[in-house]
Amino acid sequence: MKPTRDVHVAEPGLFVVDLAAADDDTAFAMQNVIARRWATAPAEHVTRQPGEQGVRLRCYLDLRQETRCS
Repeated sequence: MKPTRDVHVAEPGLFVVDLAAADDDTAFAMQNVIARRWATAPAEHVTRQPGEQGVRLRCYLDLRQETRCS
């Protein structure tokens, strides 16, 4: 994964979330759980490392902006 840039965590409440999961569906399911609660810049794809099991996904989260679930 690319390094985290200072702008991604420049203020309190901003997070970079790196998820590791067994498969794409699990990674996107967890991202959706996070996005239902807080403002999230979602990832559109997962990454794989050759020779390693599973996938990784990075999304950006703002705890200052809660979303309302119905």
